[in-house]
Amino acid sequence: MTDWSRLHHAYGSAEDIPGLLNAVSPAANDPGWTALWSRLCHQGTVYSASHAALPVLRDMARRWSPGDRQMPLVLAGAIAASTDQPYGEQDPHIAYASEMADLAQLTEEALRDPTLGDDPGTYVYLLAALISFEGVEIWGEQLDGLNDEEYEVPCPFCGTENFIVLGEYGFFSTADSMYMDETAVKKMPLQPADASALQGLARRLHSRALADGQSGVAHKLTYVFGTAQCAECDALFSVAEAITTRWDA
Repeated sequence: MTDWSRLHHAYGSAEDIPGLLNAVSPAANDPGWTALWSRLCHQGTVYSASHAALPVLRDMARRWSPGDRQMPLVLAGAIAASTDQPYGEQDPHIAYASEMADLAQLTEEALRDPTLGDDPGTYVYLLAALISFEGVEIWGEQLDGLNDEEYEVPCPFCGTENFIVLGEYGFFSTADSMYMDETAVKKMPLQPADASALQGLARRLHSRALADGQSGVAHKLTYVFGTAQCAECDALFSVAEAITTRWDA
């Protein structure tokens, strides 16, 4: 039995966590999820109560149907992926290995839910959760750049910050943070990877997205694992390598 009074979250004692977990519903707009996120994964930081909540989130996801379990899975995935552990918590993939395996299987089922076809954003969050449970470093936290439609990375040659834009505004790199305005900013077209040449994690994610009917997500992935041209020095660099270099702990 977990003694929540001995654990803490972002605002202090975790005594309120059991009540919040028991009261929350599957609905994404349930304010209980906002309360849980702010306490257990505040701006990406985790606490002693965060990892202790993983078995409860697993059990919650088990009780709910694949189409209803998205919220506990995404929160658990964010907790599992977090490397911001200022209080020296254990690696959840070791301390909660059984829960990680169960959560991965539950997420696999949720990813196959046909209703996700109309919600690519949630699909990306679930895909990130899946690789987080599997222990894939960096991408569990950074895959959501697909939803933000932007990554900010330094050019590995001159150090200039480049915005890697992929989505509504096009597919390009620029050094101008106001690229969404109709200004004459310098925009360098991104070069997507050849899908047939993708390897490793890139191939797996791309193939998975296609198999799950998420062609838009698959299309963006070819740019994430493609090449960008620095808007300052014109050097070519790997987008994925720039992302992993920036967030490599």
